[in-house]
Amino acid sequence: MNREQEKFWADTYSKEYMEKNAAFDRDRGEEGWSKMLASAGPIGSILECGSNIGRNIGFLEAVRPDAQKSIIEISKGAYETVTNRYPLASSFNGPILASDFPPASFDLVFTIGVLIHINPDDLVATMGKMFDYSKRYVLMGEYFNRTPVMIEYQGEKDKLFKRDFGKLFLENFDVELVDYGFLWGHIYDDAGFDDITWWLFEKR
Repeated sequence: MNREQEKFWADTYSKEYMEKNAAFDRDRGEEGWSKMLASAGPIGSILECGSNIGRNIGFLEAVRPDAQKSIIEISKGAYETVTNRYPLASSFNGPILASDFPPASFDLVFTIGVLIHINPDDLVATMGKMFDYSKRYVLMGEYFNRTPVMIEYQGEKDKLFKRDFGKLFLENFDVELVDYGFLWGHIYDDAGFDDITWWLFEKR
């Protein structure tokens, strides 16, 4: 397991990233989530892998208010913020790969802008955790590129990787595509979505 990215997000960039995620447009955020879950059936439990301070949990409190929410978050400061802010069913402070929830614990498991920061050597294993934790749906919203490419992030190398995450997931796990789309940053930047391509999968 590569620890360079984990240390960067848990320690080096943690405070600055929390500040970046502190302000957002709730109406746009709820609209974005309504689009991403429009084709999903009933969802009683949700796990966010990489929650930061809980921006998406806040949106989902409005969009799916009856669903129990749980999180995984690597940054201690962000973890303390989100667990103090929301009534979560369960939580884990650490890397996704180090988490240990029971299999098929959640109706929906998702990431938004998290897989792009995972070292490519750990990516399929991380997706595997999401697949195992899901009872039904897996959703990913990430930066898209037809071929894998590394992009400098805040002047740092090896901290952001773009690729076709949906195709990689389909190739490695027994799922079918339910829906997919694009949240254009021109409209959704204020909600923190920033030009993401999203895929909603259902386990077979």
